[in-house]
Amino acid sequence: MKSRSMWWWPAALALAACGHSPPTRYFSLDAVPPRAPLETTGAIGSPEGPRVQLGAVRVPASLDRPEVVAQDATHTLSVRDGDHWGAPLAQMMRRTLAQDLLARLPAGTFVLPDAPAPDGTRGIVVTVLDLRANTKASNGSNMPNGSKGQLVLEGSWTLTSGQPAKALLTENVVLSEPMSSADSGAIADAMSRVLGQLADHIAASLAAQR
Repeated sequence: MKSRSMWWWPAALALAACGHSPPTRYFSLDAVPPRAPLETTGAIGSPEGPRVQLGAVRVPASLDRPEVVAQDATHTLSVRDGDHWGAPLAQMMRRTLAQDLLARLPAGTFVLPDAPAPDGTRGIVVTVLDLRANTKASNGSNMPNGSKGQLVLEGSWTLTSGQPAKALLTENVVLSEPMSSADSGAIADAMSRVLGQLADHIAASLAAQR
């Protein structure tokens, strides 16, 4: 009887610990308004010009995972098992960026992702080289300007035309937004604002193509 009691005691503790595990938190990305009105008269994508459609948003496999990932200055990734994205990250980024572009381009000129596109519609492909939530500086202190971290997106976007698609324009971007804390909610908020920056950049570049 003594040996049976000793065998069951650790098992009971393990079950109790599992029963008190914190619930998984889920995070989403949100569209943000343009930072400034954009001049669209005569722009590519105007009612008289070609429409545009957001195609793929390509994210590194190390980040396109259910868990929220943070990174420090030593390039160490912190995978947060208790904090998950509400959908695959690349899909959420594509949806959010589409909402941002819809708010920035002339009415009727942006074709929603996966919707049937009229002939002559030009594509937009976004390639994310790196998307890092830096939570600490190299000396272990907080980031500059009083922020608790910084969200940095490095990559490019390409305007394509035809089938098979040919690149008409490719621009590299390095965009960043401060984070109010190292919490996963602050990472999601900063990522939403970075995507808004990217949409501003794409819309302005399209407007400059005459």
